[in-house]
Amino acid sequence: MKKDKSTKMSCCKSVDINSSSNNCESKINIINTKAAPIALGAYSQAVEVNGMIYTSGQIAINPNNNQIDASNVAEQTKQVCENLSQVLAAAGSSMEKVIKATCFLTNMQDFSIFNEVYAKYFISKPARSCVEVSALPKGVLVEIELIAIKI
Repeated sequence: MKKDKSTKMSCCKSVDINSSSNNCESKINIINTKAAPIALGAYSQAVEVNGMIYTSGQIAINPNNNQIDASNVAEQTKQVCENLSQVLAAAGSSMEKVIKATCFLTNMQDFSIFNEVYAKYFISKPARSCVEVSALPKGVLVEIELIAIKI
């Protein structure tokens, strides 16, 4: 197979992965956009493999000032969803194409407030897990990661 080193989008970086077990090749596109907060560590905002988008967890960082401006669960959930929407757009996908969401809350008593905002963004009702965790980066109250299709 001929290796294609080109990228489909200016915000993506391609990495070829060769599988010796089944002799097939896949390309991992690294997704990064300035319209969402920069990654806080050694990870990408998202990756795309074989038409599937896997986002890293997003928290309520405002990409305009790299600060957490939202102070409550509703505001933070809105900012997280806006960030994820931008990452998906950079990958050639959208919130309507999400097939799985994994949600983290620091207090499950905030679930109904979280769910009210979440429902406005995920009208396609993807599969979802929602768990309570003891803490999240930068002391935020909400984090969400997604799996979406690109098609």
